[in-house]
Amino acid sequence: MSTFGIVLFNPEIAPNTGNIIRLCANTKCKLRIIKPIGFDINEKSLRRAGLDYIKNVDIKIFENIDDFLTTNEYKRYLLVTKYGHKSYESLNYSKGDCFIFGSESKGLSHEVFKKFKCSEKISIPMASKSRSINLANSVAICIYEALRQNKFQFL
Repeated sequence: MSTFGIVLFNPEIAPNTGNIIRLCANTKCKLRIIKPIGFDINEKSLRRAGLDYIKNVDIKIFENIDDFLTTNEYKRYLLVTKYGHKSYESLNYSKGDCFIFGSESKGLSHEVFKKFKCSEKISIPMASKSRSINLANSVAICIYEALRQNKFQFL
């Protein structure tokens, strides 16, 4: 049984996705990936970072955001973006929430913001002159906050 959903919108760096696969295996999160993907999903670096955890993760790959939305498998969608007006720890998370992360170089597209215009946009505080936090680290920060709030009862 899964805890939370993680969506990677157009991931570009295989080791980040591999690390997120490993995180999903250890936190019982589902992983959804929206194409295009900036690497071969069978790439050696993805396998190395994900080790043998990949077989323990519910992973689905979608052609586009509309295909993903047809699944309607989550009760709430949260866009994680540096443009978020609420800090990630200020929300109360519950099982069935889904965190959506953008690509390493471009973040979330205008299309994604339009499709999820009614969803919360959250951010991770960082130094004012910084551009971003590593994708895999950002996913871990959000997922572990959601698990902490729920006293890790889903693990």
